[in-house]
Amino acid sequence: MEATHFPITNWSEDDRPREKLMLKGKSVLSDAELIAILIGSGSRNESAVDLSKRILASADNLNVLGKMSISQLMNFKGIGEAKAITIIAALELGRRRRAEDAVELIKITSSKLVFEIMQPIIGELPHEEFWVLFLNNSNKVISKSQLSKGGIAGTIVDVRLVFKLALENGATGLILCHNHPSGNLQPSDADKQITKRLRQAGDSLDVKVLDHLIITETKYYSFVDEGIF
Repeated sequence: MEATHFPITNWSEDDRPREKLMLKGKSVLSDAELIAILIGSGSRNESAVDLSKRILASADNLNVLGKMSISQLMNFKGIGEAKAITIIAALELGRRRRAEDAVELIKITSSKLVFEIMQPIIGELPHEEFWVLFLNNSNKVISKSQLSKGGIAGTIVDVRLVFKLALENGATGLILCHNHPSGNLQPSDADKQITKRLRQAGDSLDVKVLDHLIITETKYYSFVDEGIF
């Protein structure tokens, strides 16, 4: 026998995502319930929550969902262009919030803190980017800058530009960061060479290169932690 479908409007008030958020707060809602609020409605045969559960089951997690394109989301029956755009916009706001929260870190005391700052920015990109964190003499982050953006194979770094920015920011130290879209954490020969060149240039300008991190979606490699420095 086919299961009877009950629209969200027929649920008890406690079970409706919007009402649940108002009555109990946002933290008690599941990921599917939060997405259901974004998409507003499901279809005649499926509630917004059930549709959201189906999307999450296919995506596996929110990080994967955040990488989906409009067309990929529209492959789910019940998701049109407007709903797909709403989901993408909401997840992008969440990613940006994570990046802003990370910038509020007062002082860099470990490679893990650097990872927490940079992972939301470059950890999930399909291409490689090279960034630099500029620090003052208390190891507080003054600013961060993207130095280059490349394809899947790699990117090029201008040593002169790195230290031009360091001097403009009044930095006494800097931390190099780039991502490996492949997920491979091991530094390439090119990674080691550019690190060596930047350290040598920094020594002559009294701007110390404090570390170099390779970042992937969930992990990182620190030159300092691995004893390369």
